[in-house]
Amino acid sequence: MKDDQSSARAKDNEDFAEERTLSSRQRARSQLSAEVEAFLARGGAIDEVAPDVTADPPRKPQPKYGSRPI
Repeated sequence: MKDDQSSARAKDNEDFAEERTLSSRQRARSQLSAEVEAFLARGGAIDEVAPDVTADPPRKPQPKYGSRPI
């Protein structure tokens, strides 16, 4: 169990951009590019979303005044 946790942490550390080398970043870019090209070749499409669109709609404010117990 402990070995699994340490290997998971090591993998997480590889994902931080500050710790990546130039060659590892280039590999990640080329892998992403290949995956995008394969997706588009299968007939996939990429939609552009406007920058002001959010996934969470605005919520109605909820009164919280006096909600704490005495």
